[in-house]
Amino acid sequence: MLKIYLSILSILIVYFSFSASTDSLNILFIGNSYTHMNVMPKIFEKLCKDKGKPVYVQMNTRAGASFSIHITRADMYEAIRSRKWDYVILQGYSREFALNYDKIDSETLPYLNTIVDSVKYNNPCSTVLFYLTWGYKNGFKELPEIDTYDKMANNIINGYTYVSSCYDIPIVPVGIVWKNIRNKYPEINLYDADEQHPNKNGSYLSACTFYASIFKESPEGAITSTIDGKTASIIQKEAGNYVLSNLESLGLNKNYFGIHHERTKSGKYKLMLNANYSHLSTYKWELGNGVIKTDKNVIYYYKYPGKYKIKLTINDLCGQMVYTRYIKFDAPQKAIDKKKSKPSKSGGIKRKV
Repeated sequence: MLKIYLSILSILIVYFSFSASTDSLNILFIGNSYTHMNVMPKIFEKLCKDKGKPVYVQMNTRAGASFSIHITRADMYEAIRSRKWDYVILQGYSREFALNYDKIDSETLPYLNTIVDSVKYNNPCSTVLFYLTWGYKNGFKELPEIDTYDKMANNIINGYTYVSSCYDIPIVPVGIVWKNIRNKYPEINLYDADEQHPNKNGSYLSACTFYASIFKESPEGAITSTIDGKTASIIQKEAGNYVLSNLESLGLNKNYFGIHHERTKSGKYKLMLNANYSHLSTYKWELGNGVIKTDKNVIYYYKYPGKYKIKLTINDLCGQMVYTRYIKFDAPQKAIDKKKSKPSKSGGIKRKV
């Protein structure tokens, strides 16, 4: 049987909100101890803050809960109804998706239907994401089909992929990044002492994978105090590389927008905009200098440095969504005047006689 993890977080239902920000993405995590260990959504929020992404994050979890247990929790429905969520992340029990497809059909999908329906009833425009988890360090010995790590990890990947295809819901591939790190960097331990739950490295990996999956950019360069810098850099790179190389196969290539800017080598102030939403009707990009663009993807060059407010208005079958972001181009530094001082007319230093 799965060990009972003796901590306050895993004994109690967790219903916790983090700091709200105006015009932020609203993100709700629903799951169990794999989500609330080390307060992973808070780590995710810190990553977003450091990378300049405003988010409002909330989690609602119960330790050991499967989807059949989640649907009995009144507090889960209360969390769903509490806000018009941009993203709702769903995480099942650690072995729930390691079962064969027939068992998933009978023991998971009926309950998952109820939760997905509740999310969409609250906000038809919410993007639901599946949190693909990982195998136990040495597998689950009581079932031959998952009695090693590789067997269990592969079954979970296959299970989430199957359910993703049933609902056309994207996957956040935490368990795949976990497997890649484990294979390529065996010196990095991702497990807590029970060899099932994540330690801080494992929770940081989850947060980085969520960042890359939601914002479609690598978390590389984010400053962290959660784990040591070298390990953080490796995890950031692996999470970003895998997600960004597999957006289409994971179903993550829709319902997002990106705002990027840079000063080019030639000194131009370059803005890059892209968006991809289902059931799209119109886009309106306001660039903060009176210029308006209506294309899906935009490349624009500002004449002058400065701070600009980018406003995106999306109108589709779900209604209207408005997002604003600020970007800043620093002016080039002025060259230091290195003119040599002129000698005095006397041809030397004047001295008092």
